[in-house]
Amino acid sequence: MLQSIRDNSQSIVAKVIVGLIVVTFALFGVESLVSLTAGSNAPATVNGEEVSERDLAQGVELQRRQLLAQMGENADPALLQDDLIRASVLEGLVEQSVLVQSAQSQNMTISDQLIDQLIVTTREFHLDGKFDRGQFEATLRNAGLSPLMYRDILRKEKLMEQERFGYLLSSFTLPGEVTQIVALDRQKRDLSYFVLPITPHLAAATVTDAQVEAAYEAKKSELMTDEQVVVDYLLLERSALAGDVVVNDDDLQAQYQAMLASFQAKEERGVSHILVEVTPDLDDAAAKANIEALAKRIQAGEDFAAVAKDGSDDIGSAEAGGDLGINTKGVFDAAFEEALYALAEVGDVSEPVRSEFGYHLIKLTAKQQQKVPSFAEVERQLRKELVEAKTDELYVARLKELEDITFSAGDLAEPADVLELKIHTSAPFSRAGVEGDDIVSNGRVLQAAFGDEVLKEQLNSSLIELDSGRAIVVHLNEHQPPRSKSLAEVKESLKAELTGAAAATALQQDVDAVMASLAQGKDMVSVSGTEPLIQRAGVQRSDAKLPMEVAQAAFAMPHPDAAKPAYQAVELFDGSFAIIALDKVTAGETAELEETEQAAMQRILSARTGQADWGAVVESKKAAAEIERL
Repeated sequence: MLQSIRDNSQSIVAKVIVGLIVVTFALFGVESLVSLTAGSNAPATVNGEEVSERDLAQGVELQRRQLLAQMGENADPALLQDDLIRASVLEGLVEQSVLVQSAQSQNMTISDQLIDQLIVTTREFHLDGKFDRGQFEATLRNAGLSPLMYRDILRKEKLMEQERFGYLLSSFTLPGEVTQIVALDRQKRDLSYFVLPITPHLAAATVTDAQVEAAYEAKKSELMTDEQVVVDYLLLERSALAGDVVVNDDDLQAQYQAMLASFQAKEERGVSHILVEVTPDLDDAAAKANIEALAKRIQAGEDFAAVAKDGSDDIGSAEAGGDLGINTKGVFDAAFEEALYALAEVGDVSEPVRSEFGYHLIKLTAKQQQKVPSFAEVERQLRKELVEAKTDELYVARLKELEDITFSAGDLAEPADVLELKIHTSAPFSRAGVEGDDIVSNGRVLQAAFGDEVLKEQLNSSLIELDSGRAIVVHLNEHQPPRSKSLAEVKESLKAELTGAAAATALQQDVDAVMASLAQGKDMVSVSGTEPLIQRAGVQRSDAKLPMEVAQAAFAMPHPDAAKPAYQAVELFDGSFAIIALDKVTAGETAELEETEQAAMQRILSARTGQADWGAVVESKKAAAEIERL
């Protein structure tokens, strides 16, 4: 057999095959053969272009960070479901790919110079009002991006914006459409209504025990308790450790000496100024001429404060003679501050200084050095800082100790004994937690308590940090599976439900009778009986004095006939019914709006039209694209 293989390998066919393999290796590498048997692992492709796993992972991480930032200081990462985030981000990347391809197919481009300009003008990348490369890179690192990745994201966003703005900026609304919208939006209605309350029927309704028992038997399979657990837990609190911290005199002296070593006496300067702003109506040259004229008045002997009151554009300080108070470095614009600290003597006035606001004359009004505080002056603050620092150190050490001991212990008894912590026992709680209890309603605690580690394996949970100063470990005390509720447990709620149903039925009969009387020609006064009839003229959609249900129903009712009102009954939030009579409808008039209001409404309507058009375009492009998802 081996000889046969050897003979066949010398054939012309075999040599051709080997030759093709050699050529393939030479031209394309070994990946060309691997790709014949292995498909793409990209999570999606759009018209043959891959949405890479790297882009998806990056997008998921960015989305997680944004969600955690929105959740605030005590954000719980365990509440975020990665599969949902991944699906959402993938759909966004697919849509982005469709739109970028669409823009590129129309020869839309973004130059490198424009990308550079966008980056250097982004405020988040500025320090002291100027673009800073270090700030730029640090901000991107915090977001998990590199400069090249950010440039690519920016390029794609601006490409998509070109086509989107084409639709948004070309949309328009005709004056007739504005008239129609105003007629509806500013419409006024005259109406009257009265309320048929459910309260008397609730008081009159009677429900027997037999009815309650029958309802219980009918709904027994639905009346189940939630699955619940009772847990034991150890609570480690940072605040409780402060009493164990000892701060002696040597510690305080060492802290004071460290403070002295780092203390740099800072000069504080009093300053007044006169500002001439550069505005669209006053260009740079004119502003400079004005400030020079004010400087000549001061040089001629006029009081600086009087000139400031007369000529300064800084309305916040002009009335105070330009006084800006006593300040240290880092408060003012860089050019302003440089000029201020160049003044040698109190009373000196600078030459005109240009800042982002305009031109300034700066006067030095005071110079003083910060005093080095004595030990007695800062002892209380130093003691507080030392206690907090040592408490933090102790808390971190105890956290580590608690984590290590509970991991190897079978229950909480040993950790409680070693760390001198009390074993707490919770009340029974479900997966929804207990309102008002921030421990057993914490998402991480709930996840641990109903997780396999605690519930099934009956082990101690991992250490759970509730917030920056509290952590717990939980252990199962009792598991209560779902069970049918007894009649005694649900009797009152069933009775209330049956009472409400009986009252609603009785009230509906009253409503039907009233509506029938109105249909036969009776008026609202006669059918309202003892209930007060409320009459309102010129009601608008946004009227907050009407019950919400009445307002919504009144503006959904058809226009009344000239000789007869339109009637409708609407249920209120408490189960009562309002009977409404709509007497008159008056359309809104564009004449009621000023020209600026009409123009603003036309712009808003045009923008909405453009957004709707663009949304339809996006959906049509996605529908036409060849999209494949793993």
